[in-house]
Amino acid sequence: MVVVTPTSIPTEKMREIELPVIDLSVGNRSELSKLIVKASEEFGFFKVINHGVAENVITKMEEESFKFFAQPVSEKHKAGPANPYGYGNKNIGLNGDVGEVEYLLLSTNSLSISQTAKTISNDPIKFRSAVSGYVEAVRELACEILDMMAEGLWVPHTSVFRFSTLIRDLHNDSLFRLNHYPPLTDHDTSPTSQFHRIGFGEHSDPQILTLLTSNDVPGLQISPEEGCGSQFHRTLLRRLPSLFLLVTCYRP
Repeated sequence: MVVVTPTSIPTEKMREIELPVIDLSVGNRSELSKLIVKASEEFGFFKVINHGVAENVITKMEEESFKFFAQPVSEKHKAGPANPYGYGNKNIGLNGDVGEVEYLLLSTNSLSISQTAKTISNDPIKFRSAVSGYVEAVRELACEILDMMAEGLWVPHTSVFRFSTLIRDLHNDSLFRLNHYPPLTDHDTSPTSQFHRIGFGEHSDPQILTLLTSNDVPGLQISPEEGCGSQFHRTLLRRLPSLFLLVTCYRP
């Protein structure tokens, strides 16, 4: 989940693309499986709507996120340093970018969430409830997507193993990350300076599947084509009603 403090976004010369939007409430399972595989092959990114994650579940998680990141830095550091879980705050500058992101990295294990909540919130029960509810709902969506992807690829499965067992397993290594991008604080508004100001540097997600949602602030840039160098293909992620962006590791 991305929690963004609104700030202006500079005009950039980047080609706009339309990512596939898959409505999980329309069509039969076989058709949806084919759409998921096609989107993964062509882009590695796609959006899903009508996915079953209730809006109030997302809202509760966002509210708890805002509460945490609105605290004084000294209070937030009580939940850190991230090793690997906990609160972290680091500048981004590997590619000449100037920006900052603070984050909260959590395990999706229910016991770990319960223990960590005590250092994160003044109301750990409420925080734990919000995180657990969100994690469970998104896990179900991830399992459904992975299983439909496997079916679309004609991957044989048994009662013992399905793609979804990778994240249903009690000892899975799934992560839940909250990113917060503070607003710019200086007065340098030159085009060059603004172009290089980002919250999180260029990277590739290593996971089998990433599910991302954001509050109503645009700014996400993706590069779905290999070897495109500095030419990014830009898509601005505004959260439509119940929309998730999915990033898959499957590219043939």
